[in-house]
Amino acid sequence: MMNMILLGPPGAGKGTQAKRLEEKFGLKQLSTGDMLRAEMAAGTDLGKKVKALVDSGALVTDDIMIQMISARIDQPDCKNGVIFDGFPRTVAQAEALDAMLAAKGRPLSAVVELKVDEEALVSRLNTRIAETRARGEAVRADDNEETLRKRLQVFREQTAPIIPYYAGRGMLQSVDGMAGIDDVAR
Repeated sequence: MMNMILLGPPGAGKGTQAKRLEEKFGLKQLSTGDMLRAEMAAGTDLGKKVKALVDSGALVTDDIMIQMISARIDQPDCKNGVIFDGFPRTVAQAEALDAMLAAKGRPLSAVVELKVDEEALVSRLNTRIAETRARGEAVRADDNEETLRKRLQVFREQTAPIIPYYAGRGMLQSVDGMAGIDDVAR
């Protein structure tokens, strides 16, 4: 069993690499956003709590996130392990995740940071937007430089502090996220 976290700013390639890891090792990528939407759609007790928070504009609490993840990793499709993408986002969440996984006897196997050049990410985004428009396709509303720069700032301020947290535990492995997709996967 392998449980891992993929870390990196938006656009670093976490989703692309997670799909490859799923196929190669039989792991399940867990997107907390997808999990929250599924709980709300299913109308579970947890989903009702989440919907009330979301509807009020509040953030979902760390306790609820950990409860949701705990229940999700007990599902049969997670038996070989999971890839956390987009969680944890803070040191408090990292500590809570570590404690929950330890209690289940399913500790993290690896934390992989995809190191990238932010200006190159902005350039990639602008190229993708231009190519999308050239094909006559609609550009996603959140696919713009201003939104990406805000998301990068949030990553630096809120999520980047978990990098030294996992480095201090001897779990962090850094990979050049600017390399080609196959090179990053290796």
